[in-house]
Amino acid sequence: MYINVVSHYLPKTVVDNDYFGELNGLTADWIVERTGIRERRKASQEENTNTMAIKAVEKGVEQLPFPVESIDLIVGASYTPHDTIVTLAHAVQHYLQIDDIPVTSVSSACSSLLNAVEVVEGYFALNKAKHALVVLAEHNTLYNNERDTVSGHLWGDGAAALFISKEKFQETDLKIKDIKTGGAATAGRGTEGVVLKPFKEGIAMPYGRDVFINACEYMPKVTKQVLDRNNLGLDQLSYLIPHQANLRITKNVANRLKLAPNKALSNIEYLGNTGCAGCAIALSEHKDRFKKGDNIVVVVFGGGYSYGAMLLEN
Repeated sequence: MYINVVSHYLPKTVVDNDYFGELNGLTADWIVERTGIRERRKASQEENTNTMAIKAVEKGVEQLPFPVESIDLIVGASYTPHDTIVTLAHAVQHYLQIDDIPVTSVSSACSSLLNAVEVVEGYFALNKAKHALVVLAEHNTLYNNERDTVSGHLWGDGAAALFISKEKFQETDLKIKDIKTGGAATAGRGTEGVVLKPFKEGIAMPYGRDVFINACEYMPKVTKQVLDRNNLGLDQLSYLIPHQANLRITKNVANRLKLAPNKALSNIEYLGNTGCAGCAIALSEHKDRFKKGDNIVVVVFGGGYSYGAMLLEN
């Protein structure tokens, strides 16, 4: 499989750390020290998960090397839906006006990106599709409690789109060499670490320390596993794109993998935690820096302690 195009969309409104200082007394320096986050994006009142998804797809369609009508599978991913029935994938199908193709959505917290790509992998293996669109969007600020001094300052909004096919069309296409995912809900506070209960407190992280410990355990482990089964050493890892949850987690994971800090790509400093869209946004932001032969691992960890790694080759 090849990622032929990757694109992203970010809302215009920027919320800096001073906003939370005025709201609940957290200083900008305190937030930066503990999370690395300096600002994040917030969707406008006219925007939602579906509209952001469509904006990301619009940008990708402009670069598409094959007719948009040949897309024969759409997989959406989000844990912050605008509509739990007409999902972002259906909204994108309506926008593209492609009739009678499989359209589905997945939600496995911040790991949904890789699970969505795995759905594509299955369809391709069964010869049920040839050109797929994976679209991801999170409207975290809709569900977030900004007055929550534990995690209210973490979240941002954004969307991304990956156009994937069985064929390589351009030299810049990224080959998907391997994907490995898993669930670690049996570990630590797996079912309690990060929760979103819309009729209660919204997004909450009552056991942040446990989330930190397990993220720093599982992300290096699954990265090594996916490299090992492709006969690659850590010294052959060109770039790592970790889930954008906390800059301290990113640095910890990079250190465990003995990876130079500039090889761990990050956008959390200016976007906050954009959920399952975060890694795809980072992939879109940095796609022009990859050189022929580079090995890139996208590694994720999310609520329910879902995790995974995807190995890409430029």
